[in-house]
Amino acid sequence: MPLAFFKKCLPIALLLLLSGNMLSLFAQNRASIFGVESNMMGGKIFKHTKKFTGPSPDFSGGMEVNLLWKTRGKADWQWRRNLPTVGLGLCYTYYDQENYGQSIGLYPNLEWPIYAKNNWEWTVRMGMGLGYISKQNRPYAPYWDTLNNAIGARINNFSLCSSELRYRINQQWDIQAGLSFTHMSSAKFRLPNLGINLLGGHVGIRYFTQKRGDRRMIQMTVPKLKNRWLLQARQGIALTTGESIGSAATPVFIGSLSMSKRYWGKNKIVSGVDYGYHQSVYDFMRIQAINHGQERASAWNLGLFVGHEFLYGRVGLYMQLGAYVKQTILPKAPIYQRLGMNWYIRQQEKGLVKEFYISTLLKTHYATAEFAELGVGIGL
Repeated sequence: MPLAFFKKCLPIALLLLLSGNMLSLFAQNRASIFGVESNMMGGKIFKHTKKFTGPSPDFSGGMEVNLLWKTRGKADWQWRRNLPTVGLGLCYTYYDQENYGQSIGLYPNLEWPIYAKNNWEWTVRMGMGLGYISKQNRPYAPYWDTLNNAIGARINNFSLCSSELRYRINQQWDIQAGLSFTHMSSAKFRLPNLGINLLGGHVGIRYFTQKRGDRRMIQMTVPKLKNRWLLQARQGIALTTGESIGSAATPVFIGSLSMSKRYWGKNKIVSGVDYGYHQSVYDFMRIQAINHGQERASAWNLGLFVGHEFLYGRVGLYMQLGAYVKQTILPKAPIYQRLGMNWYIRQQEKGLVKEFYISTLLKTHYATAEFAELGVGIGL
């Protein structure tokens, strides 16, 4: 099956890759370098929780096309980040025919170098966006799907993390191979929300519209930024379904208070406390007549967390690890994580409000997503 799959996808991948030559008409006379890469992907769905009872196919494959923008130092953050590569990816995945179907993911992504020497380069890339999947759990007549207990919605969060070892053939062409991980889930917007995690590898080729070494990069004196402390507050909201399939989506209200310290002019360490009130837990207790009169007190949780943010100009890649001090009456795993982006509207070195941003985050318990949240935050 893997060989037949790749034979079908390879001509499409090459056609999409070679069409990148058309980008040169757009990119000429511009300071930035644009490119396109195509990767053939293959791996296996792994059951990250014992609740995942559906079958795991022997092999699942896919193809990725990623539009690239190689920064050249026009802004100081690009120099601080060693001239990173920004991408917009489109990933097709064939999980199987019967239970999980096929998916399409569209996601912005960032790549940063880990090590480079001569024509060799080792990089890490992360992206998060939206995904569509062709099959979902449908436990009603006439479908009676009893095997797919992983995905409850057609529209999902799609996330990708990969690491590549790349060889530069010349100033425009690269070949690469590496490991990749993709995650697809509804983040409890629709149950079931266990998600599909695919771990495997990929091989690919990359093309840039201009020679990367034939033009002098813009030189910039990067201003030194203070390793400042900020008091940060954030308010967010998420939508989750109740504790049974078919329940209505209800809100989760999230708040956090933290201190952050910037270092090296491009990163932040964050530590604080966050709070979440779950309307679905309150509704469950009312319906089941549990702890009458104490429903609201049993529907919120409190956690302590540490986090780290990689700053890319007005975009921050945010990661968080937390532990619950108090949980709702329907407890989760004791450890939780958040991963996502902060989109900065205001970034100032002086003034009362130095930062104002919009956050898009995914909260998980180990490898199982709980919800996707949208929030706003400030830094004082």
